[in-house]
Formats: sequence, C-alpha cells, structure tokens
Amino acid sequence: MAVQVQSGRLVDGSPADPRKWRAGKGRAAWRRFFAALLALPLALFLALYATGLSQSGQYRMAAAVASFSLLLTALVAVRVVPGLARRTALEHWMPGVEYEFTREGAVYLALIAIITVAAVNTGNNLLLIILSCLLAGILVSGVMSRIVLQGLKLELTLPDHLFAGQAFVARLRLKNQKQFLPSLSVTVLGRPGTRRKRGRRPLSSAPAILNQDIYIPYLPRRSSVSPDVMLTFPKRGSYAQESFRVSTRFPFGFVRKTRSIPCGREVLVLPCVQPTKKFLEVLPQLGSELDNYLKGRSHDLYAIRDYRPSDSARHVDWKATARVRQLKVREFTREDERRLRMVFDPWVPDTRRETLESFENSVTLCACLAWYFYETGINMAFATDGFEAPMSAAGQILYPVLEKLALVKPARAPTSALGRLLPDSSAQMEYFQVIISHQPPESVPAGLRRSSYFLFMDSVNRRRDTDGG
Repeated sequence: MAVQVQSGRLVDGSPADPRKWRAGKGRAAWRRFFAALLALPLALFLALYATGLSQSGQYRMAAAVASFSLLLTALVAVRVVPGLARRTALEHWMPGVEYEFTREGAVYLALIAIITVAAVNTGNNLLLIILSCLLAGILVSGVMSRIVLQGLKLELTLPDHLFAGQAFVARLRLKNQKQFLPSLSVTVLGRPGTRRKRGRRPLSSAPAILNQDIYIPYLPRRSSVSPDVMLTFPKRGSYAQESFRVSTRFPFGFVRKTRSIPCGREVLVLPCVQPTKKFLEVLPQLGSELDNYLKGRSHDLYAIRDYRPSDSARHVDWKATARVRQLKVREFTREDERRLRMVFDPWVPDTRRETLESFENSVTLCACLAWYFYETGINMAFATDGFEAPMSAAGQILYPVLEKLALVKPARAPTSALGRLLPDSSAQMEYFQVIISHQPPESVPAGLRRSSYFLFMDSVNRRRDTDGG
C-alpha cells in the first residue's frame, strides 16, 4: 500500500528516505549513550563525595550533593535506559510493550527518592529495609503486569455492511490463552498508539475502527469474554486497525503497561442511506419525471386523460366519455420493465471547505437515491469516473455502487469530462437517466438536459439555503 509523502516526510512524521530516518535514530541513540557514560560516573563521584561530607559533619551539604546524584541517576534511568533497551534484543522479549508512570507512580517514586536520601545520610537500617520493600514493589508490579498482558488474543466481529452515521453493535472477543493464570484489570484501548515498531509502516492512514475503551475486570485462564460494543462511524470511507492495544495498571496502579496485538483489519463504511432533508426535497420532482417517462402502451392501466388527435380510437374509454360527455382515452404503462440509469459526476469547481461539504452531500444524496430505487424494485445502471455497473436488478448492483460511492473523491477534471460518463443518444432513450453533478447548468448542452434529469447540486444547496434548511 502506498504511503503518502508530504514535504519530504512520511505522513507519520518520519523522513521519506528510510535510510536517513534510521541514521537519524542511530545518531540520537549514540548521543544518549555517551550522555549516560558521562552522567553515571559523575553521579557515582557525587555519591562518594556526599558520603565524605556526611562523615565530616556537613550534613546539609551532603544531603544536597546526594540529592543531585540521585536525580542525575534517575534521569539516566528514565530518559536513556528505556530507549537503549528497545534497540537491543530486549525488544524481542517484550514485543510491542509501552509503559508510563501514572500519577500514583510519580508520587511513589518521589517517596522512594525521599527515603533514599534519608537512608544514605543517616545509615538507618530500618530506612534501608523500607527502601528495599518499596523497590521490590516496583519490581513486583512490573512482573505481574507483564504476566497479565501475556497470552491475550483479540478479535473484532463487525456486520457485513456498515453505513456512516448509523450506530451498530460490534462484538469484541478477548481470549486468555494462558494455562494457569488469569488476566486482571485489562483495558482494550480505542485510541491509537504513539509507538511503532522499527522498520514497520502503518497499514494505512485511515482512521481506527475502535474508537472507545473497553474495560474487562477479570478474565479467567483458558477462557474468553465477548462484550458487545456500540460503534458509529461518522464518515464514509475506509477504516483500518493495524493493531489492538491492551493495557493494565495491575496490581498497584504505579505503571500503566500497554501491549499491541497485531490485527491488520480494514473495513469499508458505506455512505448514509437514511433519507436526508435534501433527498426528501428532490424526490417528489424526480418521481414525477420518472412517472411521466413510464407512460406508454401496455395492459396495465396508468391513467385516463383527454383525447388527443394522435391517439388511436381503440384506446378510447367509452364509459368515461359517456359520463363526462368528452372523449377520454386510457394510458398504459410501458411493456418493458422500469429502467433507470444513474450518473454521478465527481467534478468540483474548487477545493474550498464549502465545496467539499457540498460534494459529500451529493454522495449521500446519490446513495439515498440508489437505496430508494432498490426498494422500489427498479432495474438500474450506474456510472461514475472509473466505474460502470450494467443494467440489472437494483439489488444485484446496489452494494458495488455503494462501495464505489464510499471511496469516490472529488476530481478537478475539465467540465467536458461529463461526456465520458454518458452513452450515445440512441441508447440513452432506452431508460430514464438521472445525473448528479456540480457542473454549472449553462455548461450542459440543451439536448442533454431535455433527455436526462439533472440534479445540479449548487442549485439544490441554494434552494435549501433559501428555504432555511
């Protein structure tokens, strides 16, 4: 899949050239490494110097020097060691694991720092024992949270067809594959992660599928839970989930540890087909035009109207004529099936925000019309730039048409590009044709306007604004 490049950089912020990106990351790692080599000996020297000061009775100076030494060591541990560890084989032992200290964890570390300073300055054995217990708590927290996140498998089941703006129920299945131990206090995160494995590109730039967090308090060993999740996709288009992220703060809440579970899932969200105000405005006139086109000669009575000189005498309705004392004839529906061809013109005059909103409205209107004609059981064909569905029952081409509308993008093609979507005039008379376009009405030939029903989106939007819609 292609990756977009903007101003010499990838969409995710890394340089467009992977070799330059890796070289830059390597230089940053070496800088951190040499900074650690300088900081750690300095911290050791300051610690020894603080010990000498305390033995000579300069306790305040010793406390200040010892605090600075501890702060320097903590900066190396927090800022340098994790980055270097991720570039070693430890990354294969802890795949896709992120961690961050919570507010409680920060308070806990501050308490450890205070007790460390007090223990170093006083040499009190009780303080050293307390300090050991506090450090053991961090170790236990890290090991237990790691165990909780191991052996988890996650699946997301979605309906076959998804529509923009329409809420639906998805089923999330989280399975614990560990043989003996349960998983406690696990959260499936809906927000995307910030960390990405080295050398791996994202699945796509599409937004994520899961957009909310799901909390699971307890998951027994060798079992699974399947909570139902209510999701809504605000816009049409493609949505992708490169990986699911599960996190836990178990057992003490000092550290939030997060692990990524590969997914590689993409879904296509179709345009909304619920009747909109714009659809309800154009439907009466469109239905009237379609009914006029369907008048013809058949066995199914359509209407009774006044006699015209061109009408055949065998279609005179003598009962109606005698009742009103005026010649009346019967009209019949066409012998062939109801046939309609929809054309969606993706041309837009510019890329302003208002124009793009109007384009999205036209896509929604086209989808609503396609769904309406599907429900009426009409035979339909469809054409747009790069796609054409032949004349067939609307139910056979409905979802391919909606899938194309889900991905269609505005095009700055010349106004004459509309001609590529239209058949020749002889074939055009075989069905009723509806054309949705942003073209200005004066740019469309008069003959084409007489033989087709045009929905000029600029005129529709202007009429809606005038009506206060």
